[in-house]
Amino acid sequence: MHHSSSNIPSTVLDEEKIPEDCISNLTVDNLIFTLHDSKLKVLLVKYNRGLATNKWGLIGHWVRSDENLEDAALRVVKKTTNVDNLYLDQLGAFGAVDRYPADRIITIVFYSLVRHEETNLISGENALECEWFDVYDLPTLMFDHADILAAGLNYLKYKVRHEPIGFNLLPEKFTLLELQEIYEAMLNKSLDKPNFRRKIQKMNLLINCKEKQKKVAHRAATLYRFDINVYEKLKEFGFTFEF
Repeated sequence: MHHSSSNIPSTVLDEEKIPEDCISNLTVDNLIFTLHDSKLKVLLVKYNRGLATNKWGLIGHWVRSDENLEDAALRVVKKTTNVDNLYLDQLGAFGAVDRYPADRIITIVFYSLVRHEETNLISGENALECEWFDVYDLPTLMFDHADILAAGLNYLKYKVRHEPIGFNLLPEKFTLLELQEIYEAMLNKSLDKPNFRRKIQKMNLLINCKEKQKKVAHRAATLYRFDINVYEKLKEFGFTFEF
């Protein structure tokens, strides 16, 4: 009999309930990040079955026999957030012998960046709740998910200094303040405004849209967009952005 439980996450099933088209001990887990209210947030789900009942954790699933790892991660992120346009990359493998109490399960962790205004959360049949949390103010996480999240945040802090990935959290047109907020949220520190602007402008990454914000209570700021050609070059060769 073929099981129809294709959106049941990795961390909540006993082995005999694994869908037949999935690999029995290999899963993907997803660190889904967004920027909201000037804070870096991660998407967590509270599960309603198995060893994870009533616990918060990352959103994961079994890898199907016929799909690549990245496709498995994309499937989970898109299904949960309803976002098509996102940044996704692999963080690494987590395979401690005792990471999952009932069985030996290895998980490949991916991290993704989504624009908050594009998300429309769908928690699925296996979840009680699905919610964004400030990465520095989290509930207790199940299994080794706190370790995974800590590793993901460390890597993000490194990555944002060497590749322009922060732009994946911004709308097409943005202000310099919005850009600064992305870096502050990812690095978890306040940055000096004039210094930040000087360094960003020096990278020649921004194009002035020659327009201002609309419908804001404060003085409207200039809008920018990034130069896709410069962005691709920086992505390919990297850079060092010291604050």
